[in-house]
Amino acid sequence: MSSIQSQFLNLTAHHSSYEAIDPTSALKNSASDKVIYIAGASRGIGQATAVAFAQAGTRAVYLTARSEAALEETMSLVRQANPGTQCACSICDVTSAAQVEASVMDCVAKFGGIDAADANAGYLGPWTKIGSSDPESWWRNWEVNVQGAYHVIRFTLPHLIASAKRRSATGSSGGHLILLSSIGAQLLTPGASDYQTSKHAINRLCEFVQVEHDEDGIKCFAIHPGGVSTELGRSMPEAMYAYLVDSPELAARFAVWLCTGKADWAKGRYLSANWDVEELCALRDEILRDDLLVNRLRAKA
Repeated sequence: MSSIQSQFLNLTAHHSSYEAIDPTSALKNSASDKVIYIAGASRGIGQATAVAFAQAGTRAVYLTARSEAALEETMSLVRQANPGTQCACSICDVTSAAQVEASVMDCVAKFGGIDAADANAGYLGPWTKIGSSDPESWWRNWEVNVQGAYHVIRFTLPHLIASAKRRSATGSSGGHLILLSSIGAQLLTPGASDYQTSKHAINRLCEFVQVEHDEDGIKCFAIHPGGVSTELGRSMPEAMYAYLVDSPELAARFAVWLCTGKADWAKGRYLSANWDVEELCALRDEILRDDLLVNRLRAKA
């Protein structure tokens, strides 16, 4: 097995939704009493995630993005999916700590707390080798993908901790935090040093959140959403379009599944939305025993 192949689990790969993660059947009403905060919810995966949580019966979703018109569209889709789901939004650039903090406080003021947060906003600039790269464009990946995720983590954590503690007293699961990573975090693709290193950092950031806040009941995951033909995905070279074969609903519904508590044992790890969840859970003992799906340097003596 090559070093690249050894970084991925040999599980059935899904490219669209399936029964085990369907919010209208297997996961119906699984989010019925929860408040979900989603950053980057104006289109693509973020928009599909808002709809999926509504389909799972969530009490309320709070949406942020930079486009008011696009947020209004997402809110309309949420209402269509479930008229009983409350919905609110605010214009927010995740690179601004003040704007993220304000949106979190608005969410809490409107809905009383946050049970799960999804840091979905992302950026992918033009692919070019480091020696000919534009410094501002290269760093923009880190500002949106890493700093943006950090801001969501930083300001939602107190409320996620409160949710985790409150729910643990009743035997339910809360305090879930989902960070959007990428399979690119594990790859070395010429021209993608900015994007792929930022996503590798997301995986490590996920581990830090778990190490520092595990005792607070937080369950953090870094997820690969699949190859989705979003505006961001189409920013890659055209030769990569052949890999954009997954539906946005796959990652969205995988996020709903993560927030049911069924994967709490895998907290602090990188997971792929493509992986069959039942086969993944069957590997629980092996993953925990060998500390798999985390960033580590392996060396032979």
